[in-house]
Amino acid sequence: MVLNGIDCIEEHENLFKGKRIGLITSPSGINAKFDSTIHILHSKFQLAALFSPEHGVRGNIAAGGLVDTYNDPYTNVPVYSLYRKDSKRLTDEMLDCVDLVVYDIQDVGTRYFTFIYTMLYALEDCAKHGKEFVVLDRANPLNGVTVEGNILKDGFRSFVGAYPLCMRYGLTIGEFAKMANQQENLHADLTVIPCKGWNRNWIFPDYNKVWVPPTMGIARFETALLYPGTCLFEGTNISEGRGTTAPFEMIGAPFIDAQLLANEMNAKKLAGVVFRPVYFIPTASKFMGEQCGGVQIHVTDVRKVQSVSVGVELLYEMRRLYGEQFEFLPPYQGSTHCFVELLSGDNQIDNPSVSKEELLYQYQKESKSFEQMKQEFHLYES
Repeated sequence: MVLNGIDCIEEHENLFKGKRIGLITSPSGINAKFDSTIHILHSKFQLAALFSPEHGVRGNIAAGGLVDTYNDPYTNVPVYSLYRKDSKRLTDEMLDCVDLVVYDIQDVGTRYFTFIYTMLYALEDCAKHGKEFVVLDRANPLNGVTVEGNILKDGFRSFVGAYPLCMRYGLTIGEFAKMANQQENLHADLTVIPCKGWNRNWIFPDYNKVWVPPTMGIARFETALLYPGTCLFEGTNISEGRGTTAPFEMIGAPFIDAQLLANEMNAKKLAGVVFRPVYFIPTASKFMGEQCGGVQIHVTDVRKVQSVSVGVELLYEMRRLYGEQFEFLPPYQGSTHCFVELLSGDNQIDNPSVSKEELLYQYQKESKSFEQMKQEFHLYES
């Protein structure tokens, strides 16, 4: 049985006894019995503060919604926002309330996932202020071996890519914390409470566990598996499926011929997936209330899917078929880069002179390099 860090906390009680604890968590922060990490730490130790990432510690905040300071209604512990309009950092005042900060959020092994940068920023802040930092590690549902996509380049860092990781990076959050602490010379007082029983070759179906959505936008494991590729559509005028029952699996727009697109994509015979023509009307986000044509990507073999290649192939095919209507979204919030460049980590995917073959070749080279480098930070065997 795979046990996450929170399931092993009784073996590490000396880390927490007599200390004021600050916890960064979300609804995915639970143990194997579905008990909340919030309530476990509150009942056993001195939980002094909750630090809220995007969506809130209880998951009650919509994507992109800002979080205000309040008292948690179930524990009366103060909740401080790490997703403020002006900052996503721990302040001096927040850190004065605690002796150590604990992080427990389920990761999905994908560079765009903002929770990992909440962890990174908190690690940096704790290092600067001499506070202990503890990661309750969790198994990577996409496995700890497969690496896909490019390495994010300097000049393209943002909250959807704040570290030179690959799009699918094959590390646990604890291993990433170790990597950042060493590579950035943070010298943080870092402890990773490791998982037990996890083989890094394992993908989520091997665990024999129930999928708990890390966010409501990733409600199924298959969504998480496709996310490293299909999240790129957030940087385009194509619906990535938000406002449907299958975000990041259902991709389309009003101007797309669903059957034609499905036929063209299935002709590519991409490993582990099949494309089904669909029509959908989003209830939120892009094309809200409008009928869209597109495809739903169905996973037929979870071990063969190369999700970044799937996303890139679909994006280039849509550009080929619908070049006059297809658009990359412009820069926003003062950025000099359009959003797809922040997601993709460089300025190649929206460069009309870069072919799909050139892009995927470069991605393959960079993922191989990252795959070799990351091995020194592995905590788990294959």
